Amino acid sequence: MTHDLHAFPAKFPPQLPRKFIEALTNPGDMVLDPMSGSGTTILEAFLSGRNAVGCDIDPLARLLSKVKTRPLPPGEVSKAGISILEGVRAYRRSNNGQWLAQALNRFDEETQTFINYWFHPDAQGELLTLLELIAQIEDEHIRAFFEVTLSSIIITKSGGVSLAFDLAHTRPHKVKDKAYRSPVKEFEKRLQRNFESLRALPPAGNPPIVSFGNAQSLPLQSNAIDLIITSPPYASNAIDYMRAHKFSLVWFGHRLPYLTQLRSQYIGEEVTKGFAFEPPPPQTETAIRQVAALDAKKAQVLSRYFSEMTRVIREMYRVLKPGKAAIVVVGSSNMRGVDTQTQTCLAEIGEQIGFEVPHIGVRQLDRRMMPVTRRRNHDSQIEKRMHEEYVIGFYKPLVEGS
Repeated sequence: MTHDLHAFPAKFPPQLPRKFIEALTNPGDMVLDPMSGSGTTILEAFLSGRNAVGCDIDPLARLLSKVKTRPLPPGEVSKAGISILEGVRAYRRSNNGQWLAQALNRFDEETQTFINYWFHPDAQGELLTLLELIAQIEDEHIRAFFEVTLSSIIITKSGGVSLAFDLAHTRPHKVKDKAYRSPVKEFEKRLQRNFESLRALPPAGNPPIVSFGNAQSLPLQSNAIDLIITSPPYASNAIDYMRAHKFSLVWFGHRLPYLTQLRSQYIGEEVTKGFAFEPPPPQTETAIRQVAALDAKKAQVLSRYFSEMTRVIREMYRVLKPGKAAIVVVGSSNMRGVDTQTQTCLAEIGEQIGFEVPHIGVRQLDRRMMPVTRRRNHDSQIEKRMHEEYVIGFYKPLVEGS
């Protein structure tokens, strides 16, 4: 299935949203993930015969979600793939060295410096060749499939065609003596794997709607959604998605200054200057004060996170139909030795907004896609907060205030 088209950190297993979708909705109902990430929730909704909508501000997340949930004609995809690979061979014979001039025209100086640092010159040439051939595909959905395939050979669990290691865990570091991997050869291998995954999608059904959207201000009507399933980011930017995603996004025309500005809007970011804070309820305020006693700056970061999540939960309440549920999978954070009890704070915020919270469950994390070290380090802040997550059940009463 298309869940494996592309590496993505900290995604929850498809069985989790599937369980809630099948138990709490009927075919044809509308399922929302306001922070859709890799698209796990909306793909499971689509496979279950539900309608779905996903929003995200991350360009790579949106691209991946669209491709994972869009059935395509296998014959046309195969034909386009053959054309790309034949084009690469022809390009090598007739355009030796011309990719360098293209690179200088395609990227601004800051982005080109980034590419020169992280990508071998030969890899740059092959990637540019693949990009030029992919850009010639007229069908936007087929073209997006090949863009995701290209990205998947850059952002990998290990290896990849850049000089970085550990991109899939969002903790890239440069390996100077890293063995060269030909992007063309890696693309060809990955293409076959992704093609087989794509063929497993059912040909019928309404593909989910995936759009740019900030979860704090959703482009949706009130009382329109039958079920929400989502997994917000950690506080204090514990998983820095953009740190890895920019390795692919720069090749698709996104400039580094824009990506940096976009990153500042992500929930859980650490910039607090000029931020509009929400007044916290009592238990949440206590958690912030406990951190403030040790580190005032970290407390501001935590306050920003809870303010953002207040607006997110308020929006979830607005768009959800009365008598329906929202499932939020969240991890807590450890700041200066203080467990912020994120799950209970978010439950408190939800109750203040009007939700009922019948239950908070616990889920053990799959460590394979978490940014942690191979050896357990009990002093690591990341290690302390990434071994379990909490599943919060929010229920919107049939009569508000009941």
